[in-house]
Amino acid sequence: MEYPETYELVFGAPAVEDDVVTVHRSAQSGAGGYPVYEDDTGIVRAEISADGEVRMVASGGHQDPEVPRAIRVR
Repeated sequence: MEYPETYELVFGAPAVEDDVVTVHRSAQSGAGGYPVYEDDTGIVRAEISADGEVRMVASGGHQDPEVPRAIRVR
């Protein structure tokens, strides 16, 4: 199956505009077998299915990553 190279994860923010994080496909697969995407820092990581379901993946200890409210193919 073909997966997009890049997504935008949209997080709700208390400010006027949403927070948008761009993530790129990595060589890793998540627990569900779908590609893991990460931002340039490697801190924001998400497993994204072909149907657009998102599972955030912790990149370090003591993280409780928020699920984005939307994703967009970029």
